[in-house]
Formats: sequence, structure tokens, C-alpha cells
Amino acid sequence: MAYDLPLPLYKKLTVTFRVEPGCLGPDGIEHIDDFCKFAKKQVAGLDSDFVRWVITPRYDKSLLETEYKTNNKRLDHDKAEKYLKVFGKELDEFEEHLQDKLSLLIDQYLGR
Repeated sequence: MAYDLPLPLYKKLTVTFRVEPGCLGPDGIEHIDDFCKFAKKQVAGLDSDFVRWVITPRYDKSLLETEYKTNNKRLDHDKAEKYLKVFGKELDEFEEHLQDKLSLLIDQYLGR
């Protein structure tokens, strides 16, 4: 099945990634909001034809670190995997790439 890219916003996979303030060091709570804005701009272009990124602080540890939705419906791991396969992506590699990118962005943000 072929898709016309970019997809309309409601069909895109919304990937919410919650960043823990501690990732930014002992005073991370003071920087987390600015970092999330910075990171959002940096990842906005990644797979943007079919993904919408939400980078937000993770203040509540009961919330998942990574959450997937499309058309305002939450997708479990299996459904997110099926969605990404349509675009030739593997979920585990997709998540690993995001984690690696965010690690680099933390270092960049902190001036390391």
C-alpha cells in the first residue's frame, strides 16, 4: 500500500518522548523546559513525513517514557511497530535512534 507523503497531521504517528530532568544533571529541573524546546526543534525534521514529535519533561514517573498515538488514539507497542513497518522502520531501531539523538542533544545543550 502506497501513501502520499507527507501524511496529514491526523494520520501521522505522534511520538511523545518524556525527558527526565535528572538527565541534565543535578540542576536539571531548572533547564528541562528549555531543553525540551531545544530538542523538539532539533528532531522536528526526523521522519517528519509520517511522524510528529512531542518532547516534554517527565515529571510523573508513572507515565511512559515513550508513547505513540495516531488520530488521538494511543497505540501499544505492537501497533506502533506495525505502523512504522509500513514506512520501512523497525520500532526498536527507531527508539534506539531517538535515544542516541537525545543523548547527543543533551551533550550539545550542556556545551560538552
